[in-house]
Amino acid sequence: MSIVASHQPEPQDAHGCAYVNGAFIPLAEAQIPMLDRGFVRSDATYDVTHIWKGHFFRLDDYIARFYASMAGLRMEIDESPAELRELILQAARHSGLEDAYVQMTCTRGVPPTGSRDPRMCKNQLSLFVQPFVWISRPEQQETGLKMVVAKTPRIPSEAVDQRIKNFHWLDLTRGIFEAYDQGADVAVHPSIHGGLTEGAGFNVFCLKGRTLSTPATGIFEGMTRRTVIELAPSHQLDVEVGRVNAEQLYDADEVFLTSTAGGVMPVREIDGRPVGTGRPGPITLALRKAYWDLHSDPQYSTPLTGAAAT
Repeated sequence: MSIVASHQPEPQDAHGCAYVNGAFIPLAEAQIPMLDRGFVRSDATYDVTHIWKGHFFRLDDYIARFYASMAGLRMEIDESPAELRELILQAARHSGLEDAYVQMTCTRGVPPTGSRDPRMCKNQLSLFVQPFVWISRPEQQETGLKMVVAKTPRIPSEAVDQRIKNFHWLDLTRGIFEAYDQGADVAVHPSIHGGLTEGAGFNVFCLKGRTLSTPATGIFEGMTRRTVIELAPSHQLDVEVGRVNAEQLYDADEVFLTSTAGGVMPVREIDGRPVGTGRPGPITLALRKAYWDLHSDPQYSTPLTGAAAT
């Protein structure tokens, strides 16, 4: 299956739209205060959904997860889920984009002068829409990605709960450099407890026979990961959510990554070793097609035109 982006009309602002301080503005003009703890302390949470061919995918699920992340960090915003949903739809319409990456963010806010008490901050909502962001572009997915197992461990969930989407990316950024230094595209990080976790913005799956395996802990539980787990039974696949080791990746018939920023992405090589035949495998390609097909399913899809808040 080839993934072809839909036609992109000329947006009102070519680089996207933002919603900040109660107003829709061009993304290039969006700002947050320098003293916001989201900037100076990484004291923030966010979530990312996307628009594909003029339709949001699992929009309400992404919004629900965003509110769960805020609750986990003892944050709250004035907007209800229905109000946030309408703001997201309005921002998307302002952008004029049909394929887009949409981020909603809650920062802790600015503390009173002389205070470092997070309880004294007014939490702040912002969001933005920009052209679709890819971990692996469609043409790259035709041959598959090169991946390495990073030496840098993932921040343990005992310190920062990875089930809450956060800006603590310095370990992931080190992994990105590790991959590039070895001529690869991406890196998956080990856990300090053993086994593997995730990479920069993606979850990992490996296939052996008819069983898909994916890490259970030390990860952000991605929406694309959830979708693949839900799709597995219809493809006669079992799913094991548990510990996954590097050796399982080396021995796998197929390996793929999942992310909002690219969907289901084949991996053809790990640490210089070919995965299976060294080409994207048939199960990976079938799941990739099924994932993108769901974008036109009314159960999962919200059109930009005529969509109302619920």
